[in-house]
Amino acid sequence: MKNFSKLLLILLVTIGYVNMYSQDENNPWQFTFGINAVDLASDTDTQFGEFFDVDPNWNVSSGLSTFTLSKYLGDNLSLGFNGSLNKISKYAASFSSINDVTYFAFDGMLKYSLNDVLNWGKLEPYVGVGLGNTWMDSESWMTTNGSLGMNYWFSDVWGLTAQVDYKQNMGVSGRGNSVMLDDGGSMRYSVGFSVKFGGKDTDGDGVYDKHDACPDVAGLEEFNGCPDSDGDGITDSEDTCPLLAGSLEFEGCPDSDGDGISDNKDACPNKAGLASFDGCPDSDGDKITDSRDRCPNVAGPKENGGCPWPDSDGDSVLDKDDDCPSEAGTVANNGCPEIYPSDEALAQLVEYSRTINFAFDSAKFTDGTPPVLDAIVEILVAYPKANFSVEGHCDSKGSTKVNQKISDKRAAAVVDYLIKSSIAASRLTATGFGESKPIDTNNTMAGRANNRRVEILLVK
Repeated sequence: MKNFSKLLLILLVTIGYVNMYSQDENNPWQFTFGINAVDLASDTDTQFGEFFDVDPNWNVSSGLSTFTLSKYLGDNLSLGFNGSLNKISKYAASFSSINDVTYFAFDGMLKYSLNDVLNWGKLEPYVGVGLGNTWMDSESWMTTNGSLGMNYWFSDVWGLTAQVDYKQNMGVSGRGNSVMLDDGGSMRYSVGFSVKFGGKDTDGDGVYDKHDACPDVAGLEEFNGCPDSDGDGITDSEDTCPLLAGSLEFEGCPDSDGDGISDNKDACPNKAGLASFDGCPDSDGDKITDSRDRCPNVAGPKENGGCPWPDSDGDSVLDKDDDCPSEAGTVANNGCPEIYPSDEALAQLVEYSRTINFAFDSAKFTDGTPPVLDAIVEILVAYPKANFSVEGHCDSKGSTKVNQKISDKRAAAVVDYLIKSSIAASRLTATGFGESKPIDTNNTMAGRANNRRVEILLVK
């Protein structure tokens, strides 16, 4: 008995060490060891209360005296084999002996777990049926067995098991005159510790290979044993960026700058940009990314590195197209100043100048005249190297001497206005012609109004 107990203890420790991280559903094997009590006085005629007559009827073993090894078959069914030892000193009423007799039984049992039906948590009730054989003294007999038991699991591996077996005697066979050592049936009570084993967990992640989608790589139970290295809720196998936490929208990759382009596809992952530029910004909208734009905040052509072409002389002709980039000119003359106005400009100048009006017998401009003078200034500015003669005229009313003086003053008044409007004095001359050059009749009011005029003429 001592050697048997030691063997069970060694087997227990070995199985527990190897399977200390097992999971119930993945461990097909269960080993139970403990002690048993045998009641030979119990049979089908025994009253319920008599089954618990411990002192007069129960033969209780000492030390490890029973073991069961079973394997899970599926659908809550397990097949197991049990062996038990005992010393019998309390017999059925029909038999007595002065000596203790060794009792040994070996049984097979088909067990059905009621855990799924009752769902009692750590408590797992079960029922079983089976066949066995019992040996006592020189006798042996076969039995049909019915079992009722309960497992209480402390953890995924360790548990406490209690079991009651009714063993129906099927007939005695032995040496000499065979006698029945029980009353046709017996009860066996056992209690012991159980350990589950047999599951394989190659990567040691607590998910057994049978249910592990990634059996060679440690992972998480929630992902069927597959890893999620960056903890973003997406398994590494489905994560384009397994080491950087991201979102499902971007296949597990982050979008650090929040521009809707994941970092792994973003050429500028830390600056919000546009998809058309691989995630890089174009602040001035000139279709050149800021990193390649010499003027990122001012729109400009690609040919000039993203900067606008300069117009050094401010004549609206860009330096690249300006034949005179340091001197204001005209668009028509490729950025160079026009020396002489065109015929159209001269005709416009004459037309403007003839609408310069003065008060009667005065060199003072009428209210509507300054805008006309400003238009004349624009023409003169466009031709900075051209010189002009400002000529004053009068109608024939009044004396010739007075008219001459008024025409001189009117020509001078126009020149003064132009000089004040930034036209160089060296480009202008003022001359009064009095009433000597009429352009209309002096016999009518309208004709005389036309003759009171100033003409600005090009001097070549």
